Amino acid sequence: MARSINLSLTDDLRAFLDENSGDGTLFSTPSEFVRALIRERKERVEAAELRKAVLEGYDDVLHGRTLPLEGDLRSMIAEAKRRDTQGWD
Repeated sequence: MARSINLSLTDDLRAFLDENSGDGTLFSTPSEFVRALIRERKERVEAAELRKAVLEGYDDVLHGRTLPLEGDLRSMIAEAKRRDTQGWD
């Protein structure tokens, strides 16, 4: 479902938008250009969140907060949550 949004732009931003959309550019309309910018930003945010999760995982490994994989993932998740609240020692 498409939804519209109206934006007020400075002259400088409007000129930039015009330079990057239309004939001779990658984007045929200003809307396509803006959507691409929003998608790019969304991907950067998601990538940063993923990097943070990976670093947290490395930190868990370095500090011994790991469990061996023994087939029952739900039980392992429950045990990890229990240890998070009660301690990993």
